[in-house]
Amino acid sequence: MNLAASLSTPVHHEGCAALAELADRIARSTRDDGIHPTAYAPLSLVRISTPTACTPTVYEPRLCIVAQGSKVATLAGETYHYNPLHYLVVSVTLPVFGQVIEATPDKPYLCFRLDIDPDEVADLLVDAGQAQSSAGVDTGLYAARVNAPLMDAVLRLMRLLDTPDDLAVLAPMARREILYRVLTGELGQRLRALAMTDSRGSRIARAVSMLRQNYLEPLSIDELARAVHMSTSSFHHQFKAVTTMSPLQFQKQLRLHEARRLMMAGGMEAMSAARHVGYESPSQFSREYKRLFGAPPRSEVGRSRAAPVM
Repeated sequence: MNLAASLSTPVHHEGCAALAELADRIARSTRDDGIHPTAYAPLSLVRISTPTACTPTVYEPRLCIVAQGSKVATLAGETYHYNPLHYLVVSVTLPVFGQVIEATPDKPYLCFRLDIDPDEVADLLVDAGQAQSSAGVDTGLYAARVNAPLMDAVLRLMRLLDTPDDLAVLAPMARREILYRVLTGELGQRLRALAMTDSRGSRIARAVSMLRQNYLEPLSIDELARAVHMSTSSFHHQFKAVTTMSPLQFQKQLRLHEARRLMMAGGMEAMSAARHVGYESPSQFSREYKRLFGAPPRSEVGRSRAAPVM
């Protein structure tokens, strides 16, 4: 029985019991709202007690499984819902807007968040005999239905947090199974396409990683395309298919998100943040900031600084 089916049946059924256990374990490990690291570094747990505003953020490659409540991620006008029926996969770094839409103090939003290492996924594909080439690529963000084998693997990893002496040996095995279940589950081909060695998708994933690491440097599309062994035209087309934006738009959004983080989390003044991320013109920075975030930097930061950057 898959989890989606079990949630529509009485609570004594296996799927609901697994979901209840996951929610209980996350709740016990997250007494306060926020993102909580665990003893196993790739795993973090999230607790939010009230619905949030639609917040700009940068999603890194990860798997998000919701035990309670619900959240949406919006990318290029497309909205992805993740909740106890649907998990979210982020296969490349992406600037998005996120919003918790269902949460209360009694039933907070609770989320299991596992980092995805593209190299580990590629190795797993080889071991599973799934390293064939891919004809195309899709957006590096998707939501898919949770199933029982995936939930079982997630619970095994969560239970290991109670036996820290076992983590070093057993947690990587549980993580590997979780990734395998995602790869073989609904829409798993999207993650496969971005991890297959030397596929077009994996080349775009490398380019995204390079831009993420060097977003403050001047951007040459031709040089970036050559670095991943693609023609400029093919690179531009495939990059937009994965990220929904051009490389230049992607770099600009990374810069603006970093400026916002510096102002809101670091207390930096707007013009100092603008210069830090490569803007020489205050008016251009303010104009592009407002276009992305909906308000000029000073007023937007003044309104939002009290809220956590999630």
